[in-house]
Amino acid sequence: MIDVLHRETVYLWYYFSVQLWQIFWYWVLGMVIGSAVSVFAKDRIHGLFRSLGSKKLGVLGIIIASALGIASPLCMYGTIPIAASFSKSGMSDDWLAAFMMSSILLNPQLIIYSAALGTTALIVRISTCFICGIAAGLLIKIFYKNKHFFNFDGFDEPASRDVDPNILLRFLKNLGRNIRATGGYFLIGIALSALFQRYVPAEAMTALFGGNEAFGVFMAATVGVPLYMCGGGTIPLLQMWLSEGMTLGSAASFMLTGPATKITNLGALKIVLGIKNFIIYLLFVMAFSFAAGIIVNIII
Repeated sequence: MIDVLHRETVYLWYYFSVQLWQIFWYWVLGMVIGSAVSVFAKDRIHGLFRSLGSKKLGVLGIIIASALGIASPLCMYGTIPIAASFSKSGMSDDWLAAFMMSSILLNPQLIIYSAALGTTALIVRISTCFICGIAAGLLIKIFYKNKHFFNFDGFDEPASRDVDPNILLRFLKNLGRNIRATGGYFLIGIALSALFQRYVPAEAMTALFGGNEAFGVFMAATVGVPLYMCGGGTIPLLQMWLSEGMTLGSAASFMLTGPATKITNLGALKIVLGIKNFIIYLLFVMAFSFAAGIIVNIII
């Protein structure tokens, strides 16, 4: 019995260490760049978006808003108060929808993490998240032209935590918060990946996420709802699944539904959407992620 436990421990440590070595430097680089954007570029990104609010850009404004949402380093609980301040300054709900949707799905730090999945998967992730933000903005523009989709009553723009007068200390404090926020999830993701590699046959992963591509996309969209922890935590799992037969379309679907239905994001969104619009949001996310996964599988 002891020999069996020792052997299994050795196997698991091997899988864990290999996965850690493959992902670790992407995680480090992601945190460094994420903190740099947060400390040195966040205010400029949000200031640029605010300055565009008075311009008559039409659909182009929605496209720009989606791009700036991806560039924003804030989590959803940080994005909503910022969006509330944009709304109070007169920005339309379609622009806000595009900004918030893409901000939920992606940020500079997660882009770096996702580079570990390979160039094609990275391009798929960026493009599908960008298009999802645009689609959300266009739907609000069409169906909520003369009424509000969001309710930001009671939200004020949060005070920045990056206030240390020493610029190096300001960056290091942000980096420390970043490590504390993502480190545990990152290690959990690698541990889960090691367990999957050791105990789940590759054929099972192919049957679940590959083979019948429509079924695989549907399963990935569904699994993304309860399994998504944080961006860094799911990258090891996705890397392992892709190596064992997951299609890129299924991966795209998982990368959309995961962050969009992450429990902390849902809790924040329900406050500003109300139950009816919250249900509309969930239906949109599931429909878009499924369609995006199918299209990616057709194209690639």
